[in-house]
Amino acid sequence: MSTSNRIAPRDVLGKTLVELGEQDPNIVVLDADFHSPGKITAFRDRFPERFVEVGIAEQNMMSIAAGISTVGFTCFASTICVFCTRRACDQLTASIALPNLNVKIIGLYAGLFVGKNGATHQSLEDIGITRSIANLTVVQPVDAVETREVLRYAAHHKGPMYMRIGRDPVPQFVPDDYAFKLGRSITLRAGNDVTLIAYGDLMENTVRAAESLARQGIQARVINMSSLKPLDEQAVVLAARETGRIVTVDNHNIYGGLGSAVAEVLAEQHPARLRRVGVRDLFGKSGTNEQMMKRFGLRAEDIAQQVLDFLKT
Repeated sequence: MSTSNRIAPRDVLGKTLVELGEQDPNIVVLDADFHSPGKITAFRDRFPERFVEVGIAEQNMMSIAAGISTVGFTCFASTICVFCTRRACDQLTASIALPNLNVKIIGLYAGLFVGKNGATHQSLEDIGITRSIANLTVVQPVDAVETREVLRYAAHHKGPMYMRIGRDPVPQFVPDDYAFKLGRSITLRAGNDVTLIAYGDLMENTVRAAESLARQGIQARVINMSSLKPLDEQAVVLAARETGRIVTVDNHNIYGGLGSAVAEVLAEQHPARLRRVGVRDLFGKSGTNEQMMKRFGLRAEDIAQQVLDFLKT
């Protein structure tokens, strides 16, 4: 984990989309009146003829993207996570996923961390929604480097994809020469006493929790599970066999998120003890990231304490 250069994952969206647009004239970007905070204005300025501004009409944006993709274009549709999943769920399902169209959804302001916009803008159900839709792959990159690589992968991946992108600056976790592979995880820290599996915004707290546990003699394996569907089932089973216990850390409701995905794998392939850390079936509140993490028990010290309590049972 490199803390010297903190970059928000969303900050690389515009530059990367421009690069992809220069390489492929069939890339089109759609926006729902969120291009400035979504950091995609650079694409609009570089390729105005391939930028579609639909306004605050996320359901229409999904249907428009679906239509454009049927004539050979690769569409990136960008807006707040909660509006492209919960609000536009029917269009995402029936218009994009069912016909297996080449539409890439960029979901911004993931989970609890939406500034002070509060519960209406927080996406605590979006992973559960998108994981349950056939044909749709689901990813949340852990840092700016992985975000860039996920976008590059998405541009060549055939079929619909939901990319959940973090809002705020985070450390770099993956190496500069990293290449994203769908369905594959990365082990960020070795350990055989317990495994912590996380993704995206809460990875820094998860790694810091592992460092705290190490000072107490507990060696925690830390896995970055950026590919949420398909999941790296092999890594989950291996962790269960080698460490015996798994703790998932979710910027999401504990129902339907990473914890549920890991539980499904363990139940079917290798039963093991599991503790799910996340929002425990509650709606969020308005506040800073720090206030949200404290309120919902997602700080590094909270995660470490949950692991300690879990190891005692």
